[in-house]
Amino acid sequence: MYERKIPVDLSCPLRLTMSLIDSKWKSCILDELRDAAMRPSELHKALPEATPRVLDLQLKELADDGLVAKTIYPELPPRSEYAITELGRSLLPILDAMIAWGEANKELFEKKYGS
Repeated sequence: MYERKIPVDLSCPLRLTMSLIDSKWKSCILDELRDAAMRPSELHKALPEATPRVLDLQLKELADDGLVAKTIYPELPPRSEYAITELGRSLLPILDAMIAWGEANKELFEKKYGS
């Protein structure tokens, strides 16, 4: 099982927040879940650049941190869904600010990274 190599620094609020959304895909997952619960396969389709293994690990970490909730339905075949929690929703203003900053500064970085 995966364990963090560097423990979360609880003495610094910025580091704590960053530790919850620091990976490449966690903020994208939270953004995708803002409007509706999604099955893992739907998240894989919405974020095709993310490998299934990485996306599954990120979902597990988000669930362990209480930012998303996983619901497993007792059906055959089994079905599961992920939904953003109230704690996860409290991060949406931060994500919205990051999206707005990216949109406002997109041209600066298009020159560096291409369009």
